[in-house]
Amino acid sequence: MARTKRLTAAQRRTQLIEVGRQVFAKAGYDATSVEEIARSAGVSKPIVYEHFGGKEGLFAVIVDREMEALVQRVAHKIAKGGPRVRFEGAVIAFLTYVEERPDGFAVLTRDAPPTTASYGMHSVISDLADRISDIFDKEFEPAEIPPSVSPIYAHALIGMVTAAGQWLLENPELPKEEVARHVAAIGWMGLRHLPDEPALATGSRQESGDNLKN
Repeated sequence: MARTKRLTAAQRRTQLIEVGRQVFAKAGYDATSVEEIARSAGVSKPIVYEHFGGKEGLFAVIVDREMEALVQRVAHKIAKGGPRVRFEGAVIAFLTYVEERPDGFAVLTRDAPPTTASYGMHSVISDLADRISDIFDKEFEPAEIPPSVSPIYAHALIGMVTAAGQWLLENPELPKEEVARHVAAIGWMGLRHLPDEPALATGSRQESGDNLKN
């Protein structure tokens, strides 16, 4: 009978990260136990503790890796090109990540331990928003809109794409490109027709006459 080849420490660590990502994605942080992770990986609980110090340590490593994977994809797409190309590139890169790494995206958007508040989608949104703020700066400059509002729109865009990504996972029958096309359109058209001084229509005389063609 052939003996099973033992994994090196690096290989075991990689295996635990892969298994942990799947388990956390399915059950969430609170409902996941070290015992379940160990059982899924075919190892004893002490092995998990040896490599990561416990469940929280493993979760932190997984989140760090997923954040880096997502940020790098988006950063690559917004590195060059005109504002619209970069804008659409950010949307497509984000949704491509969601499609190709659904477990990773689920980990980023699910519950996290209080001691890792700096991890997860909140941190990703802040990081990505900082990176794309200059797209808004360049578009706002001709209209003399102050650059101080750029972070508002950058965070709104990333938040919108995040929500669309969650919807895409629940509706995989719709092509990613179709979702990206509509998300990019609403974001870019809104940006191109942004008034110098946005105002809320609530309570105004204009409210009752608002429609998609106005």
